Amino acid sequence: MKHSERQACRKWAIDAIKTMNEAMGDTSTPLHEFPVPKEWGVKVILKDESVLASGSLKHRLAASLISFGICNGDITQHSTLVDASSGSTAVSEAFYAKALGLPFVAVVPSCTSPKKLQIIEESGGKCYLCEPGESIYNKAAELGAQDNWVYLDQFTNASLRTNWRSDNLASALFQQLAATSHEIPAWVIVGAGTGGTASTIARYSRYHGLDTQLCVVDPEGSAYYEAWKTNSREITGPGSRIEGIGRPRVEPSFIPSIVDEVLPIPDRASVAGMVAMRDRGFDVGASTGTNIIGTLAIAYTMYKNGISGTIASIICDRSDRYQDSYCSNEWLDESGLAPCEYLDELNAWLDGGEMPSWVPVPEVN
Repeated sequence: MKHSERQACRKWAIDAIKTMNEAMGDTSTPLHEFPVPKEWGVKVILKDESVLASGSLKHRLAASLISFGICNGDITQHSTLVDASSGSTAVSEAFYAKALGLPFVAVVPSCTSPKKLQIIEESGGKCYLCEPGESIYNKAAELGAQDNWVYLDQFTNASLRTNWRSDNLASALFQQLAATSHEIPAWVIVGAGTGGTASTIARYSRYHGLDTQLCVVDPEGSAYYEAWKTNSREITGPGSRIEGIGRPRVEPSFIPSIVDEVLPIPDRASVAGMVAMRDRGFDVGASTGTNIIGTLAIAYTMYKNGISGTIASIICDRSDRYQDSYCSNEWLDESGLAPCEYLDELNAWLDGGEMPSWVPVPEVN
């Protein structure tokens, strides 16, 4: 490459990072307190990542993946970006690629709902549909190996491209809690898709000498709970029905050894959590419903063990992405996910009753 070409690439990279920062927008997402029975003596704080510019928690991850690629010289003004994702990460990656004027391709399973394909395309991306049995990972890597293509590889890079020491979700959460006179949380409860958010929070807490423990909530069909319990990365599962969290394999960014607790959450309980939150004024998707069930399990067990304090979780996205799935009674009935008695028992619990039998009991001390 000639010197003039290198200089042009450098100038583009500097301008591109400015564009990324502008597109990132305001990341000081709000904190909300979720109401639990007063006698529990526990404050439940939710950080609302759904208000980020591309609509979800994955806004930060996509920024990290693409910004690293730009600064590392992998992404140039001639690049086409590609990743294996049919959910919120693809939406956020498409959002940033559009801001940069770069093409983005999401490699998705052919069974992906038309609504999800529409959201990705409306955000500026294109979708490549893989047939049943065809690996979305392998296809994305194959496409990314072409000249001027870059495979972002969220599942490998989520915990590698994020600065876990500062300027991340964990630092924002802890700084906001301190600024609003809240205690450092005894626990942070999150789901795991790539595993990057969980790893970032765990690393940040350790690096800064915090006593905060990390709980991961895991839906049915995911490999993470068994992998954590058995300390084996070879565990596989049929896959999650709760969008955005749970994986059929243990992704490289999920690190079981730094997770303090993993709670397996029934899928119908996740939907019940979503509905119960909606009824209390929180517009959320099903993965946030999973979060709230695990969060309540931690809060209630603290109460039963005579421990007071603050715990925190995340609002991942809003319900508007799931109007033809989790928000559709017909779809829920057909999918066997109607919350029914789970919702009744959850509401009774939140009204001061006993913890339902289907809620996993965490080890809290």
